[in-house]
Amino acid sequence: MKKVTIKNYAVKRKLSIFNVMKMVRSGKLKSEVVEENGKEIIYIVIEDEVEKEIEKGTIPPGEQDEATLKMEIEMLKKEVAVLRKELEEVKKRL
Repeated sequence: MKKVTIKNYAVKRKLSIFNVMKMVRSGKLKSEVVEENGKEIIYIVIEDEVEKEIEKGTIPPGEQDEATLKMEIEMLKKEVAVLRKELEEVKKRL
């Protein structure tokens, strides 16, 4: 078992500090509160089996298919076109 601060854990896992705090508050990550120099510091207790579960939940950036990304981009372009048409109709009404 190893202990790291929330910030260090977020940097290591490439997550936001906010998301790490949510995981601590929800109980997905074990943590300890230690008082140092009059301040309460939250340390995350790293365990191997919990780390493996979290790795499964996060998708590394290189694993997404280019084809999938292109499909999503096309869908978003169509959606933007529809929204622009609706915006033009609303402008005409005013």
